[in-house]
Amino acid sequence: MKSTIEDKTKLVNSVFSRVYKKYDLMNDIMSLGVHRIWKSKLIDWINPQLNQNLIDVASGTGDIAKLFSKKNNNLSQISCVEPNDEMYFAGKSNLENFKNIKWYKAKAEKLPFKNDTYDFYTISYGIRNVSDINLSLKEALRVLKPGGRFMCLEFSKIDNEMINLIYQKYSKIIPFVGKYIVGSSKPYDYLIKSINEFYSQNELANLIKNNGFSNVEYRNLSNGISAIHSGWKI
Repeated sequence: MKSTIEDKTKLVNSVFSRVYKKYDLMNDIMSLGVHRIWKSKLIDWINPQLNQNLIDVASGTGDIAKLFSKKNNNLSQISCVEPNDEMYFAGKSNLENFKNIKWYKAKAEKLPFKNDTYDFYTISYGIRNVSDINLSLKEALRVLKPGGRFMCLEFSKIDNEMINLIYQKYSKIIPFVGKYIVGSSKPYDYLIKSINEFYSQNELANLIKNNGFSNVEYRNLSNGISAIHSGWKI
């Protein structure tokens, strides 16, 4: 089990070390820009209020933190957590003008924060890549305040047969696009494989419940291409 976790950690780290320079560009190309709408819907559902703080895990280039911050007129305190060196420095540089956002290099499975610290925990297209999802969810619960909310945006299972057929055919093109844009198809081979092997909406909801969250629910986006899961610490 330990070697499996270590193998996945190394694989995911190598993937992001390859793609970090073109990460946002490839996201725009792969989703035809729709990922920006999905992320806006995540922030809309959160509906952050003044003086509420956020921990954003697997922050990447910091787009969720940026959206959350702007929603609160840059007054919220935000902690961005990113385990990959290259992505960490890219995200930190990208948001260097946001004085209310601090960056931490750490894993979702071991967060360097005290218990009961945050109002919101977000993870956007990152939970699929953690080495231990149960431990990551337990850490999310730990750092949230009582009454705090866990919000996860992730690729999911499509609920329309025709759309799923088109999506599966389109997915096969993505590694070729990645090779042209990034110079390697391997990160996008991993991406497609990880999406196909990830949990369904109900399976992920049950995992979130089993790790201590209450009132767990989800909303499909674009017929389930992505989904937002929500859970509360009570």
